[in-house]
Amino acid sequence: MTAPGTSRARRSSSRIVLAFLAVYLIWGSTYLAILWAIETLPPFLMTGTRFLVAGTTVFLWGLRREGRSPSLRQWREGLLLGALFFLGGNGAVVWAESRVSSGVASLLVATMPLWIVVLDWARPQGNRPPSPVLGGLLLGFVGLVVLLPVGRFANGSAVDPLGALVLVLGALSWASGSLYARHAELPKSLFLSSGMEMIGGGALLTTAGLLSGELAHVDPSAFSLRSLLALGYLIVFGSIVAFNAFTYLLENATPTRLSTYAYVNPVVAVFLGWALAGEALTLRTIAGAAVIVSAVAMVTVGQTEPRSRDEELPAPIAELAEGSPPPQ
Repeated sequence: MTAPGTSRARRSSSRIVLAFLAVYLIWGSTYLAILWAIETLPPFLMTGTRFLVAGTTVFLWGLRREGRSPSLRQWREGLLLGALFFLGGNGAVVWAESRVSSGVASLLVATMPLWIVVLDWARPQGNRPPSPVLGGLLLGFVGLVVLLPVGRFANGSAVDPLGALVLVLGALSWASGSLYARHAELPKSLFLSSGMEMIGGGALLTTAGLLSGELAHVDPSAFSLRSLLALGYLIVFGSIVAFNAFTYLLENATPTRLSTYAYVNPVVAVFLGWALAGEALTLRTIAGAAVIVSAVAMVTVGQTEPRSRDEELPAPIAELAEGSPPPQ
């Protein structure tokens, strides 16, 4: 007969494995889902709808658990972070994926942890990163040089420079929000704070879509089933299921293990783009991916793992502990 403690331990281990698989595979697949969604759906209105629906769901769940509404100041902070994370970060992804492949987009977004370290170092009285992290930063920027100039990607065309620039700016926007979130006045509940940010970001993205004239070109009869299913996948799995898996891992996995999502996700995205969307997988793509993923791994592993829950989490997951899902 199996002891009750052993049975509980096995169930806990199984949940952790399933949660990691959800974070790895679902968040890694969102780049391909975005590519399929924007085939027939307007980019900003599509992603605005995604975060308004998902954010409202997450927020109401958090409100039910906490039973305490956020203050007006907390809503203002949530709106500011929603602008940096979702309008600047996710907005850059959905716009740029009409110009670059989903795999390349995931690799450029994967540099976000590097920018967090750079911005944290560059600010007044900033934190100088340790030597292993500095090595990761240098390697990461070498990876960008390898990836961008003359490589050939989707449909054999060169990487669009404007699309690449927008993605890098999106990663910078997300990194800026990540640093600000560490000191922002937000609810302690990850569900409430993330829900507020998604609602604010979704409203801003929807406004951007309206101001850019997307509504005038909306033709529901032209929406493909694949695009609609992709949007549903992004809402249910990309923004709710994987988010719940991540919150479970925040409480049940070590920060160093948890931070592995930052360099597993782009590998999954590149593979899925090649396998399911016919995106070219050249030697330059593979080399750039290997260098960037290795750099992100050096940056995350090179930081000291906390000895207690009160100590600072290593970037790139500190921003998630403060209430922001990753930029995908």
